[in-house]
Amino acid sequence: MMSLPTALARAVGQLADPSVLRVLAKSIAITLGVFVLAGWLLLTGLYAWLVSLGSAFSAELSAIAAVLLTAVAGWLAFRIVALAVLQFFADEIVLAVERRHYPAAAATARVLPFREDLQNSLKGLGRAILFNALALPVALVLLFTAIGPAVVFFFVNAVLLGRELTEMAWLRHRASSDETIPLGGATRFLLGASVACLLIVPFLNLLAPVIGAAAATHMVQGRKDALTHA
Repeated sequence: MMSLPTALARAVGQLADPSVLRVLAKSIAITLGVFVLAGWLLLTGLYAWLVSLGSAFSAELSAIAAVLLTAVAGWLAFRIVALAVLQFFADEIVLAVERRHYPAAAATARVLPFREDLQNSLKGLGRAILFNALALPVALVLLFTAIGPAVVFFFVNAVLLGRELTEMAWLRHRASSDETIPLGGATRFLLGASVACLLIVPFLNLLAPVIGAAAATHMVQGRKDALTHA
C-alpha cells in the first residue's frame, strides 16, 4: 500500500494538472463566495438592528462587527464549508488522478450523477456540523487549558476529514453502498490529521481539501492494487 507521504507528494505534484486547477478554482471561488455572502447578510442584519435601536454610527459599527464576526466564523467553519464544496466536485479530482496514474481504475469506475454528488456533499456537511457540535461541550470544559479546545476540534476534524476524503475516492468504485472503504481507521486518521494541519496554514488551507482528495485517491487505489495482488 502507498505510504501517506508518497500519496501527499504525488497529490501536490498534480496541482498543475489543468483538470485539477479547474476544480481548485471552482472550489475556492465558491467557498470564498459563501463567506462573502454570509458577511454581507450579517452586515445588512446588524445595520437594520442598530438603526432600529437608534444607535449612532450604525453603518460604521455594523461594518466593524460584520468584518470581525465573519473573520471568526471563517476561521472556525472554513474546513466545514471548504470540504462540503469540494465534495460536490470530488469525482472530478478523483477522476483526474485516476486517469493519470490508474487508467484501468478510471475506465471501470461508475459516473456519479448530480443528485448523488449533492447528497454526498450534504451528508458530509451534516456530519461535520453534528460532530463539531457534539465536541463543543467538551471544548468548553477544557477552555481553561487554553490549548484543550484546539486539540479537541483538531482530533474531531482529523477523523472527519479522513473519512470524507477516502470516501470521495471510494464512492465511484464500490460495488454496493454496504461495501466498506479498504483502508484502516488509523490510516484514514493520519490522512485527516495531515490535511487538518494544512487547513491551519493561511493560503495552504485553500489547497488542502484538493490535496487531501488527491492523496486519498492514491491511498485507496494503492490499497486496491495491494489486495488484488496479494
